[in-house]
Amino acid sequence: MHTIQVTHIAKSFGETHAVVDVSFVVERGEIFGLLGPNGAGKTTIINLLLGLLEPTGGQAEVLGFDTQTQGDEVRTRAGVLLEHPGLYEQLNAEDNLEFYGRVWHMTPAERQARIKELLTHMGVWERRKERVGTWSKGMKQKLALARAMLHRSPLIFLDEPTAGLDVVAATAVRDDLETLAVCEGVTVFLTTYNMAKAERLCGQVAVIREGSLVAVGHPDEWRARAGDPRLEIFGRGFNDKVLNLLLTRPEVVAAGVQNEHLAIDLREGTDVAPLVSLMVSAGVQVEEVRRGKASLEKVFLTLVEEER
Repeated sequence: MHTIQVTHIAKSFGETHAVVDVSFVVERGEIFGLLGPNGAGKTTIINLLLGLLEPTGGQAEVLGFDTQTQGDEVRTRAGVLLEHPGLYEQLNAEDNLEFYGRVWHMTPAERQARIKELLTHMGVWERRKERVGTWSKGMKQKLALARAMLHRSPLIFLDEPTAGLDVVAATAVRDDLETLAVCEGVTVFLTTYNMAKAERLCGQVAVIREGSLVAVGHPDEWRARAGDPRLEIFGRGFNDKVLNLLLTRPEVVAAGVQNEHLAIDLREGTDVAPLVSLMVSAGVQVEEVRRGKASLEKVFLTLVEEER
């Protein structure tokens, strides 16, 4: 049995078509990413899967339950983090999780161990006695994520789970989600507009644009469809002049610099040796050159253009 099975589901609000004929399947233990810009329909799909919205057409089953008639069963069994963190700001962090642990009928020993595990992982264990209302947005997001993962449900819905988190905390969250999926068989359904995060974390990714799915599959499958290779150069001396020089070359599709890393998307069949020589002649101190596949961002843009 699939953890999630969506069949031609649609949702309209008057004349606005928020979700249009969407179908996909999510397997047990999979981290499934739904990508798209703000307003694309990602949150609406989560609300449909939780039975919080009734579809205009089609149907969905989650954990074997029909979301239209058994939404309570879905919500009882799933962990959820939506836009609102669902925290009691007058309580401290520990008491927030203690309350939700009691709601989920966890034993006192289970609650104590899991609360310490999660708050330590999030880097806020030492601040567990502080009132949540005094915390920053990023710290509240950490606690809300801990709340969603507290009872080790078989399925977790996360709507932009690392929004407001620093790099260290976001990395810790990613590691914890991977552990849940690989070691505990938990299915994770997350929405994001961060393609790099989805590329690192998700086994399957769906892209939604204006309520319609553009593509569903593993990022490597998308790259194979896009075809264009990528060249990565590591070194020193990258600047705007070098970047502009590259972008005048007909074999270069796109290029970008981040710190000491230059990424170049190339046309198929490009000989990279002349480009490396060009970088050296422009004053770049080249330390390492790698050939790889097109970036997920470029593949996404290619897919979107094809759908227009």
